[in-house]
Amino acid sequence: MIRLLIVDDSPLMRRLLTAIFADVGDFVIAVARTAAEALDMLPVFAPDVVTLDIHMPGMNGLACLDQIMLRRPCPVVMVSSLTAEGAAETLEAMALGAVDFVAKPRGAVSLEIDTIAPLLVEKVRNAAKARISRTARLAERLRARTGTSGTRAATRTGTRPPGSTTRNSLSPPPSLDPLPAEGVVLVGCSTGGPPALDELLGNLPADFPWPIVVAQHMPASFTGALARRLDKFCALAISEVSAPTPLAAGQVYIGRGDADVVLSRRGTRLVAMAAPSSADYHWHPSVDRLVDSALTLLGPEQIIGVLMTGMGADGAKTMNELHDKGGRTIAESAETAVVWGMPGALVAAGGADAVVPLEQIAGTLLALVRR
Repeated sequence: MIRLLIVDDSPLMRRLLTAIFADVGDFVIAVARTAAEALDMLPVFAPDVVTLDIHMPGMNGLACLDQIMLRRPCPVVMVSSLTAEGAAETLEAMALGAVDFVAKPRGAVSLEIDTIAPLLVEKVRNAAKARISRTARLAERLRARTGTSGTRAATRTGTRPPGSTTRNSLSPPPSLDPLPAEGVVLVGCSTGGPPALDELLGNLPADFPWPIVVAQHMPASFTGALARRLDKFCALAISEVSAPTPLAAGQVYIGRGDADVVLSRRGTRLVAMAAPSSADYHWHPSVDRLVDSALTLLGPEQIIGVLMTGMGADGAKTMNELHDKGGRTIAESAETAVVWGMPGALVAAGGADAVVPLEQIAGTLLALVRR
């Protein structure tokens, strides 16, 4: 059984969420009306996973999350709104340590909650199995327990995320032939992806010689905020793909949510563009569809695939095909992935040229493209 703590100030939301998880039968459920009540319940109820509303009176969800990660780190799924403000707050929450998020229905919650129920249950079940670093913010937890000063405030948008650095963690590249001068890096991620992108892209220099296209599973209202946030602290220029956009070296292109991002040609130029999401793919933007589109336009030696944290297997099939055809592939290792689903599926298929912890992916990528 999964021990779930539901934290929400709305009696209606508490009732609806409790009913959803009670119906599936494998959850032991406790509820908290306020952040303070939730923090008091942590050592008593000992949840495996927490769902946490962002907007609550008194201590809000971000401050509560900050304290959860200091007092008793455990997987947290944020419940947020599909607005620009909700997107920024959700990305802030993920920088603070939240594993995933689910967006509230746009209309009457009581009438539309059933539309998000299957996804919510799937995300919470996966979050309960997520890897939470026990060393992250260790010094702050010790200071909090001993009553000394120095506990950090919530991360400020536009600064380097917690735990990230400006170094490049070099790792020996796979023993392969030199790469061509021109090519593209394709990155796929899902659950736990935004902090992983912080680490990867924040450690790449402005003169990175290839363009990078990212498929991160997210709603459309979140991917623009993700691109803007990353662009503030990364040396690379980062933007969301909302229209056909020519690819250029040293640029990162984030696929627009609720759609797919694909590569195409306009004359001699390679472009990234948003395509209507296809029912042939379960998650969007689809990593498999992105890699498929690249393989129709480029030789495999011109493509590097990077598959990072995320539930499911999106990207594993096509990156394995890329590997078999002679392209390069990098998979995040189980020791750092929040959910070792997508990269784990690639490794299981034998399609990863390099399997490295998150902090070494940027260095491995640099060593490859600079050969």
